[in-house]
Amino acid sequence: MRAVVFQAAGEPMEIREVDRPTCDPDGIVVETEACGVCRSDWHAWRGDWSWIGVEATPGLIFGHEPVGTVREVGENVTSVSEGDLVTNPFNLADGSCPLCQRGKQNVCDRSTPMGFVEWSKGAFAEEYAVSAADTNVVTLPDDADPVDVAGLGCRFATAFHGITERVDLGPGDWVAVHGCGGVGLSAVHIADALGANVIAVDPKEAALSRARDLGASHTVDATVDDVPRAVKGHTARNRGVDVSVDALGIAATCRNSVRSLATHGQHLQIGLTTSEERGEVSLPVDEIVFGEQEFLGSYGMPAHEYDEILRMMDAGTISPGEIVSETITLEEVPDTIAAMGEYDTVGIPVCTGF
Repeated sequence: MRAVVFQAAGEPMEIREVDRPTCDPDGIVVETEACGVCRSDWHAWRGDWSWIGVEATPGLIFGHEPVGTVREVGENVTSVSEGDLVTNPFNLADGSCPLCQRGKQNVCDRSTPMGFVEWSKGAFAEEYAVSAADTNVVTLPDDADPVDVAGLGCRFATAFHGITERVDLGPGDWVAVHGCGGVGLSAVHIADALGANVIAVDPKEAALSRARDLGASHTVDATVDDVPRAVKGHTARNRGVDVSVDALGIAATCRNSVRSLATHGQHLQIGLTTSEERGEVSLPVDEIVFGEQEFLGSYGMPAHEYDEILRMMDAGTISPGEIVSETITLEEVPDTIAAMGEYDTVGIPVCTGF
């Protein structure tokens, strides 16, 4: 089968013929219908994340926001059938650890990041495998649009889990979203759907315009001298926001996010850092203490939480497909990933041509 194959950090990826995946007794093999192209793919292609023990190796196949049709089912799998349209979280769980048993499969003790490790290759290929299918696979309605579902891949799902499960957000609350790429626009759309007042922050007018389309009531140009002050200026009595999201992961957006908070505010970290930060960002700790603020993370989403997203999609409350910026072919994936370093991508590209 054809696949996009990683060569080395920063080197052009190649379209190659590779062996099709094998189906283990607890897994499935899926024919790819669509797969989102994520900034996390760019991080891995650049050679980031060695500081957390994840480093792309030659021969790896990226692609962790997949949708496809089941073509092979392992003998121990009971919840999935051949011909089903399915998706799955990018962080695959084993289903047996204590965290999995408590419904927190997204932070499984033995979590496997699909498309980032050699033993769980991704979906920039004609077929891909999913392990522990009864734990990880989400069966979709037959009439689901694969492009829309790919749009809710890791970025939308991580934002949804963070905003609905990790922070306390209610109608009328103020939310700032720092960085309006795919995950940031997802956060804007979700927070607006939940009745929050959303302030979008980004240096590019195209991204801010898209954020307004998706529900941001106010925007801030991130090139201003004092981003937190500009954010607070939109809130009642300049008190700051109840929830602030760093959707990019660089030091400046993380610090600006924390400094945008009101007393008792909650910072939500979704963006992962680059080789500049290497996982470490200095923060205004005294301000966090005096304001009794919280710093929280969001990493993916367990498979069982997809039910709520699908219900909201069916009701028309949210529409991940609105954040999809373009559809591309497998041949275009390498250049699309490389171009993410220019920060010009507005929304979520989805590969549909395999």
